[in-house]
Amino acid sequence: MMFNTGSSLLDAVVLAVVAREQAGTYGYRITQDVRNVIDVSESALYPVLRRLQTNSLLETYDKEFSGRNRRYYKITAQGMIELDSYRRDWIEYYKKMNSILLGDDL
Repeated sequence: MMFNTGSSLLDAVVLAVVAREQAGTYGYRITQDVRNVIDVSESALYPVLRRLQTNSLLETYDKEFSGRNRRYYKITAQGMIELDSYRRDWIEYYKKMNSILLGDDL
């Protein structure tokens, strides 16, 4: 069974994936890491990356790799603040869902 993943959850996952690498990470690697947890197309992720960049949550830089430029994404200070907010929200959501689905009294 698949659960609907809204744009906020996708934003949170992308920010978390990028934040794991202090120096940043490149688009293809991000898509592979995200796809390990959410079934999403590669074409859906690049608009997310652009939106996060436009909102100053990610910054980019280019670096040469095998004779070509590769675009790297790095989380900004504002992006870390947003990610921390997503994490707090996730913990609350998780607790509420477990309470309903599993009968856990957290």
